[in-house]
Amino acid sequence: MPARNEAALDFLLTRRSRPAKTLTDAAPDEAEILTLLTAASRTPDHGKLEPFRFLVIRGAARARLAERCAHHMKEAGEEPEKIAKQAGGFLHGGAIVAVVFSPKPSEKIPEWEQHLAAGGACLALLNAALAAGWGANWLTGWASESRAFLEGDLGLAAHERIAGFIHVGGETSAPPDRPRPDLSLVTQWIDA
Repeated sequence: MPARNEAALDFLLTRRSRPAKTLTDAAPDEAEILTLLTAASRTPDHGKLEPFRFLVIRGAARARLAERCAHHMKEAGEEPEKIAKQAGGFLHGGAIVAVVFSPKPSEKIPEWEQHLAAGGACLALLNAALAAGWGANWLTGWASESRAFLEGDLGLAAHERIAGFIHVGGETSAPPDRPRPDLSLVTQWIDA
C-alpha cells in the first residue's frame, strides 16, 4: 500500500471555490503570490513548453481594468446588467491572476494539449490559494474573449487567450457545497 498524505487527500475531497463576489480586498503579499504561482507552474506540461504565463492584477489596476472592460462592453452593445456583472468582477478579491494561455510552436505537442496545461495551471493556482487559507475563484466570461480588451488593455499577443482569471481574497463566509457528479453516471470501468 502506498504512503498516503491524508491532509492533502482530505483537502482535495472537500475543497470548494469561494464565490468571487464574497471575497474581500485582502490579498496575499508578493512573496506569497510567488509561492502560489510556483505551485501553479508545477502543472503537468508535456514537452516542458510552458504554454502559460501569469498577469498579477492588484491595487488600482483592478478598478482601471473594470472601467476598460465596461468601456469595451458598452461599445459592443452589451446589456447594462451584463456590463455591471462582468466589469464589476475585477473588483472582487484583493488580487486577480490572469492565467494566459500562450501556445508554443511544436511538432510534437498539439495546441489542444498545451491548452490543457494552462487549465491545469488555473486549477493548481486555485487549489494553492485555497490551501493557503485564501478565498479563491476561477472565472472567465466576456473579458476573457474580447480581443480589444485582451490585446489593448492586458497586452496579450494575438495568439494568446485567457485560460482563467483566478480571484484571490479574504473570505467572508464558507460557501455551501454544491451537487457533485454522480460517479456511477460518469465512470466506466474497463478491466479486460
